[in-house]
Amino acid sequence: MCLVAGSVVVYVLYRKLDGNITTQDLTQQIGPEQERPKIEAHDAVNIVMMGSDDRSGQNKQYGDIGEGTQRSDTTILLHLAADRKSSVAVSIPRDLMVDIPSCTRDDGSKSRPYRDQFNHAFEVGGAACTIKTIEQMTQVRVDHHIVIDFSGFKQMVDAVDGVEVCLSEPMRDVAAKIDLPAGQQKLDGEQALGFVRARKNVDDGSDTQRMTRQQRFLAALVKKVKVGDMLTQPWKLYNLLDAGTRSITADPGLNTLGELMDLADSIKGIPNDKVAFLTVPRQQYRLDRNRDELVQPKANMLFEAIRYDRVAVGAAVSGRDENGFENNGDVRIEQAAVPTTAPSTSATPGRTLDANGERVPSPPSTESDSGEPATAGPTTTSSGAPQTSPATSPATTGPSADPTVPAGASPGASPGATAPAGDKGPLVTVSGRTAGQDVCTT
Repeated sequence: MCLVAGSVVVYVLYRKLDGNITTQDLTQQIGPEQERPKIEAHDAVNIVMMGSDDRSGQNKQYGDIGEGTQRSDTTILLHLAADRKSSVAVSIPRDLMVDIPSCTRDDGSKSRPYRDQFNHAFEVGGAACTIKTIEQMTQVRVDHHIVIDFSGFKQMVDAVDGVEVCLSEPMRDVAAKIDLPAGQQKLDGEQALGFVRARKNVDDGSDTQRMTRQQRFLAALVKKVKVGDMLTQPWKLYNLLDAGTRSITADPGLNTLGELMDLADSIKGIPNDKVAFLTVPRQQYRLDRNRDELVQPKANMLFEAIRYDRVAVGAAVSGRDENGFENNGDVRIEQAAVPTTAPSTSATPGRTLDANGERVPSPPSTESDSGEPATAGPTTTSSGAPQTSPATSPATTGPSADPTVPAGASPGASPGATAPAGDKGPLVTVSGRTAGQDVCTT
C-alpha cells in the first residue's frame, strides 16, 4: 500500500513539473532546413540560453512594460562536447554589431536584413530571430534553446538556498536594486538578480564587465548544484526543478522533465574544471565606442571549433587585464589536424584559415603570361615558412566572390567562418572562468 501511494505521489509531482514548462516551437520562424547550418558533430549539443527582460506578469516590479520593447540582455551559446567530458558557455555581448537576417515579427510580417546591435534580434523576432542571427554569424547549428525570465532566475537561486560570491569593493546600483558590501557573501534570489543585471553604475559601466560577473555567478551556481546535496536530497531537488520548470520556455526537444533531467545528468558528469565560461572574442567597435565587434580570426576559430566539436578547455582564467578588469577568457590554436582529404577546389583563395587562424594566401595564377598553365609553386605562411599550396580555382565574380563572405558560408556570415580542410579543423583551446574555481579567485 505504501509503495502504491508513493508511486502515485511521484507520478503526480512528475506531471506537475512536466506541465510547468512552456513549449515554444520555432521551426517555421527559423526557416527551411536547407538554409540552416549543417550538423557536423552529431553527438555534441549546442544550446542557446537567453535571459528575457520581459516586464509583464511577475516581472512588473523591474520596470514598466511600456518602457520599451522586449530584448534579451543575456545570451549564452552552450556547447556540450560529444563525449560529455567538457562544456563551454560562450557569452555574446548585447552590444555586439552583427548582421541581423530577415525575421518573422509577431504580427507575421517580415523584417528586412540589417546591421545593428545583437540584442535587437530578440526585439525584432524573439528567440527565433536570435537563433537565426547566431547561426548566420557562427555557422553553428543550434539544437535547442531556453528562455528564462527575471522572476524565474530569482526563484532558482532561492531554491538552492543562495549562491556565494566575492566582491573586491562595495557594489551599489539603484536601478538594479542592489547594495552589497565588499567581501565574500551569499546572495539570495533578489540580490543575485541585481548582481547579474547591474551595469551603468558598476565597474566601468560596460556590458563586458557585466558579462564577467554573470560568468562568475553561473560558475558558482553550477558548482553549488553539483558539489552540494542538491541532486541527492529529493525535496531540495524538487524545489529546484519546480522553480526551474516554471521559469523557462523551451523548444519541443527540451520541453519535458525527462529531457531536462537527461541534460542535467550530462552536465553533472563533467568535471568542474572542464565547465568553462568565456566571452566571444570582441573589441571596441571602430565606429562607435559604445558598441562591440568580433575580433578576427579568433572569433571564427572558436565558432569553427564548436561547429566541429574541436574545443578543449584549458587552464582557468585568473588575474586582470591591462585595464584592471577581470579577464573574459581567451581562444588559441592548440594543434592542427591533418587533413584527410585535399582542400576543396571550390574554396576561395585568401579566405580559408590556416592552423594559426590566419588567411591562407592566394596561390599563383593558374595561367602564365604566355597563356600556358602555370605550375603551383611555394607560398609563404604568415610565419614566413614556405609551403606548397594546391592550385585552386580563382574566385568568381559577382556576389559570391565578395571577400567578406568566406567559402562555404552563406552571405551575411562572419568573415572566415569556413569549413576546415579535411574532416575536422584544428583543435582550439579556450580558457575562461570555470566551475572549479574558488568564488574569491580573480
